[in-house]
Amino acid sequence: MEPGSQIDINRLPRHVAIIMDGNGRWAKAHGKPRVFGHRNGVKSVREVTEAAAEIGIQYLTLYAFSTENWNRPATEVNALMSLLVQTIRKEIRTLQENQIRLQTIGDCSRLPKKTAAALEEAIEATRHNERMTLILALNYSAKWEITEATRKIAKHIADASMLPEQITEQTIAEHLNTAGIPDPELLIRTSGETRISNFLLWQIAYSELVFTPVMWPDFRRQHFQEALLDYQHRERRFGKTSDQLSSQNV
Repeated sequence: MEPGSQIDINRLPRHVAIIMDGNGRWAKAHGKPRVFGHRNGVKSVREVTEAAAEIGIQYLTLYAFSTENWNRPATEVNALMSLLVQTIRKEIRTLQENQIRLQTIGDCSRLPKKTAAALEEAIEATRHNERMTLILALNYSAKWEITEATRKIAKHIADASMLPEQITEQTIAEHLNTAGIPDPELLIRTSGETRISNFLLWQIAYSELVFTPVMWPDFRRQHFQEALLDYQHRERRFGKTSDQLSSQNV
Protein backbone atom coordinates (compact mmCIF):
# COMPACT_ATOMS: atom_id res chain seq x y z
CA MET A 1 0.00 0.00 0.00
CA GLU A 2 1.32 3.44 -0.92
CA PRO A 3 2.22 5.54 2.15
CA GLY A 4 0.24 8.49 0.79
CA SER A 5 -3.02 6.52 0.93
CA GLN A 6 -2.49 5.75 4.63
CA ILE A 7 -2.01 9.35 5.78
CA ASP A 8 -4.82 10.88 7.85
CA ILE A 9 -5.19 14.36 6.35
CA ASN A 10 -6.99 15.47 9.52
CA ARG A 11 -3.84 14.85 11.61
CA LEU A 12 -1.22 16.56 9.48
CA PRO A 13 1.48 18.73 11.06
CA ARG A 14 0.91 22.38 10.21
CA HIS A 15 4.64 22.98 9.85
CA VAL A 16 7.36 20.59 8.67
CA ALA A 17 11.05 21.52 8.74
CA ILE A 18 13.74 19.64 6.81
CA ILE A 19 17.52 19.55 7.15
CA MET A 20 18.50 18.69 3.57
CA ASP A 21 21.69 16.72 4.17
CA GLY A 22 23.86 14.41 2.08
CA ASN A 23 24.33 16.28 -1.21
CA GLY A 24 28.13 16.15 -1.01
CA ARG A 25 28.35 12.50 -0.01
CA TRP A 26 25.84 11.58 -2.70
CA ALA A 27 27.98 13.31 -5.32
CA LYS A 28 31.14 11.62 -4.04
CA ALA A 29 29.44 8.22 -4.24
CA HIS A 30 28.72 9.00 -7.90
CA GLY A 31 32.29 10.12 -8.54
CA LYS A 32 31.22 13.72 -9.10
CA PRO A 33 32.10 17.10 -7.50
CA ARG A 34 29.97 18.26 -4.57
CA VAL A 35 28.04 20.80 -6.64
CA PHE A 36 26.67 17.87 -8.67
CA GLY A 37 24.88 16.74 -5.52
CA HIS A 38 23.46 20.19 -4.89
CA ARG A 39 22.14 20.38 -8.45
CA ASN A 40 20.40 17.04 -8.09
CA GLY A 41 19.07 18.10 -4.70
CA VAL A 42 17.00 20.77 -6.47
CA LYS A 43 14.81 17.98 -7.88
CA SER A 44 14.09 16.84 -4.33
CA VAL A 45 13.20 20.38 -3.26
CA ARG A 46 10.70 20.66 -6.10
CA GLU A 47 9.08 17.28 -5.51
CA VAL A 48 8.84 17.58 -1.72
CA THR A 49 7.51 21.14 -1.91
CA GLU A 50 4.79 20.13 -4.36
CA ALA A 51 3.94 17.02 -2.29
CA ALA A 52 3.67 19.09 0.90
CA ALA A 53 1.38 21.63 -0.76
CA GLU A 54 -0.81 18.96 -2.33
CA ILE A 55 -1.37 17.05 0.91
CA GLY A 56 -2.15 20.18 2.94
CA ILE A 57 0.98 21.17 4.86
CA GLN A 58 0.73 24.88 5.66
CA TYR A 59 4.41 25.67 6.27
CA LEU A 60 7.53 23.96 4.94
CA THR A 61 10.96 25.17 6.09
CA LEU A 62 14.09 24.00 4.29
CA TYR A 63 17.57 24.46 5.76
CA ALA A 64 19.28 25.68 2.59
CA PHE A 65 22.46 27.40 3.84
CA SER A 66 23.80 27.78 7.36
CA THR A 67 26.17 30.44 8.66
CA GLU A 68 28.73 27.65 9.08
CA ASN A 69 28.51 26.83 5.36
CA TRP A 70 30.59 29.93 4.58
CA ASN A 71 33.55 27.87 5.84
CA ARG A 72 33.26 25.51 2.88
CA PRO A 73 35.58 25.92 -0.16
CA ALA A 74 34.90 29.17 -2.00
CA THR A 75 34.22 27.30 -5.24
CA GLU A 76 31.42 25.33 -3.59
CA VAL A 77 29.90 28.40 -1.90
CA ASN A 78 29.97 30.39 -5.15
CA ALA A 79 28.41 27.49 -7.03
CA LEU A 80 25.70 27.18 -4.37
CA MET A 81 24.83 30.88 -4.59
CA SER A 82 24.72 30.74 -8.38
CA LEU A 83 22.53 27.63 -8.24
CA LEU A 84 20.22 29.35 -5.77
CA VAL A 85 19.69 32.29 -8.13
CA GLN A 86 19.04 29.99 -11.10
CA THR A 87 16.65 27.80 -9.14
CA ILE A 88 14.62 30.62 -7.61
CA ARG A 89 14.09 32.35 -10.96
CA LYS A 90 13.27 29.08 -12.66
CA GLU A 91 10.81 27.98 -9.98
CA ILE A 92 8.78 31.19 -9.60
CA ARG A 93 6.27 29.89 -12.15
CA THR A 94 5.91 26.60 -10.24
CA LEU A 95 5.40 28.49 -6.99
CA GLN A 96 2.69 30.59 -8.63
CA GLU A 97 0.94 27.60 -10.18
CA ASN A 98 0.86 25.84 -6.81
CA GLN A 99 -0.11 29.03 -4.91
CA ILE A 100 3.00 28.80 -2.70
CA ARG A 101 4.32 31.87 -0.90
CA LEU A 102 8.10 32.18 -0.47
CA GLN A 103 9.71 33.56 2.68
CA THR A 104 13.21 33.47 4.18
CA ILE A 105 14.74 33.35 7.64
CA GLY A 106 18.36 34.09 8.45
CA ASP A 107 20.75 36.98 7.91
CA CYS A 108 20.15 37.58 4.21
CA SER A 109 22.08 40.87 4.31
CA ARG A 110 25.29 38.88 3.85
CA LEU A 111 24.12 37.10 0.70
CA PRO A 112 25.56 38.15 -2.68
CA LYS A 113 23.57 40.93 -4.39
CA LYS A 114 22.33 38.68 -7.21
CA THR A 115 21.11 36.09 -4.71
CA ALA A 116 19.37 38.69 -2.56
CA ALA A 117 17.77 40.30 -5.62
CA ALA A 118 16.42 36.95 -6.87
CA LEU A 119 14.98 36.23 -3.44
CA GLU A 120 13.31 39.62 -3.18
CA GLU A 121 11.82 39.18 -6.64
CA ALA A 122 10.35 35.78 -5.78
CA ILE A 123 9.10 36.87 -2.36
CA GLU A 124 7.32 39.86 -3.88
CA ALA A 125 5.88 37.83 -6.76
CA THR A 126 4.43 35.16 -4.46
CA ARG A 127 3.41 37.23 -1.44
CA HIS A 128 -0.33 36.88 -2.11
CA ASN A 129 -0.25 33.07 -2.47
CA GLU A 130 -2.07 31.30 0.34
CA ARG A 131 -1.95 27.54 -0.22
CA MET A 132 1.38 26.99 1.55
CA THR A 133 4.36 29.00 2.78
CA LEU A 134 7.81 27.77 1.75
CA ILE A 135 10.50 29.15 4.07
CA LEU A 136 14.16 29.01 3.04
CA ALA A 137 16.64 29.20 5.91
CA LEU A 138 19.56 31.07 4.32
CA ASN A 139 22.69 32.15 6.17
CA TYR A 140 20.76 30.88 9.16
CA SER A 141 21.95 29.89 12.63
CA ALA A 142 19.65 29.24 15.57
CA LYS A 143 22.23 30.65 17.99
CA TRP A 144 22.49 33.79 15.83
CA GLU A 145 18.70 34.07 15.75
CA ILE A 146 18.35 33.78 19.53
CA THR A 147 21.21 36.23 20.05
CA GLU A 148 19.53 38.76 17.74
CA ALA A 149 16.22 38.32 19.56
CA THR A 150 17.98 38.92 22.88
CA ARG A 151 19.54 42.13 21.55
CA LYS A 152 16.17 43.42 20.39
CA ILE A 153 14.58 42.70 23.76
CA ALA A 154 17.56 44.32 25.55
CA LYS A 155 16.93 47.51 23.56
CA HIS A 156 13.33 47.55 24.80
CA ILE A 157 14.63 47.25 28.35
CA ALA A 158 17.18 50.02 27.74
CA ASP A 159 14.60 52.47 26.41
CA ALA A 160 12.19 51.56 29.21
CA SER A 161 9.49 50.28 26.84
CA MET A 162 9.62 46.92 28.62
CA LEU A 163 10.45 45.68 32.11
CA PRO A 164 12.59 42.55 32.65
CA GLU A 165 9.75 40.82 34.51
CA GLN A 166 7.54 41.28 31.45
CA ILE A 167 9.72 38.98 29.35
CA THR A 168 7.96 35.67 28.64
CA GLU A 169 8.44 32.79 26.26
CA GLN A 170 6.00 34.56 23.97
CA THR A 171 8.16 37.70 24.09
CA ILE A 172 11.16 35.74 22.84
CA ALA A 173 9.12 33.95 20.16
CA GLU A 174 7.84 37.29 18.86
CA HIS A 175 11.42 38.52 18.36
CA LEU A 176 12.65 35.46 16.45
CA ASN A 177 12.85 35.31 12.64
CA THR A 178 9.87 32.94 12.73
CA ALA A 179 7.53 35.35 14.52
CA GLY A 180 3.97 34.63 13.44
CA ILE A 181 4.86 31.15 12.13
CA PRO A 182 3.80 28.08 14.13
CA ASP A 183 6.60 25.93 15.51
CA PRO A 184 7.32 22.81 13.43
CA GLU A 185 5.60 19.70 14.72
CA LEU A 186 7.90 17.55 12.57
CA LEU A 187 11.61 17.87 11.78
CA ILE A 188 13.14 15.60 9.14
CA ARG A 189 16.87 15.13 8.57
CA THR A 190 18.16 13.13 5.62
CA SER A 191 21.43 11.21 5.04
CA GLY A 192 21.58 9.26 8.31
CA GLU A 193 23.02 12.02 10.49
CA THR A 194 21.29 12.32 13.86
CA ARG A 195 21.99 15.86 15.00
CA ILE A 196 20.19 19.21 14.78
CA SER A 197 23.09 21.33 13.46
CA ASN A 198 22.06 24.66 14.96
CA PHE A 199 18.64 24.66 13.27
CA LEU A 200 15.49 26.15 14.86
CA LEU A 201 16.70 25.27 18.37
CA TRP A 202 13.99 27.30 20.12
CA GLN A 203 11.19 26.28 17.76
CA ILE A 204 11.71 22.49 17.84
CA ALA A 205 11.40 22.12 21.61
CA TYR A 206 8.44 19.76 21.11
CA SER A 207 8.96 18.68 17.51
CA GLU A 208 8.92 15.04 16.51
CA LEU A 209 12.25 14.10 14.91
CA VAL A 210 12.60 11.77 11.95
CA PHE A 211 16.09 10.75 10.79
CA THR A 212 16.27 8.90 7.49
CA PRO A 213 19.33 7.30 5.85
CA VAL A 214 18.17 8.52 2.44
CA MET A 215 20.52 11.13 0.94
CA TRP A 216 18.76 14.38 0.04
CA PRO A 217 19.18 14.02 -3.78
CA ASP A 218 17.35 10.67 -3.50
CA PHE A 219 14.60 11.97 -1.18
CA ARG A 220 11.27 11.87 -2.94
CA ARG A 221 7.52 12.20 -2.36
CA GLN A 222 7.30 8.66 -0.99
CA HIS A 223 9.99 9.32 1.63
CA PHE A 224 8.23 12.52 2.70
CA GLN A 225 4.95 10.63 3.04
CA GLU A 226 6.68 7.91 5.09
CA ALA A 227 7.95 10.59 7.47
CA LEU A 228 4.41 11.97 7.83
CA LEU A 229 3.14 8.46 8.61
CA ASP A 230 5.86 8.00 11.20
CA TYR A 231 4.77 11.28 12.78
CA GLN A 232 1.12 10.21 12.86
CA HIS A 233 1.99 6.96 14.61
CA ARG A 234 3.55 8.81 17.54
CA GLU A 235 1.84 9.99 20.71
CA ARG A 236 2.48 13.68 21.34
CA ARG A 237 2.19 14.11 25.11
CA PHE A 238 3.80 17.52 25.78
CA GLY A 239 4.82 16.42 29.28
CA LYS A 240 1.52 14.67 30.06
CA THR A 241 0.96 10.94 30.50
CA SER A 242 -0.82 8.67 28.04
CA ASP A 243 -3.68 8.24 30.53
CA GLN A 244 -4.16 12.00 30.75
CA LEU A 245 -4.37 12.26 26.97
CA SER A 246 -6.84 9.38 26.83
CA SER A 247 -9.13 11.01 29.39
CA GLN A 248 -9.08 14.27 27.42
CA ASN A 249 -10.18 12.48 24.26
CA VAL A 250 -13.12 10.69 25.90
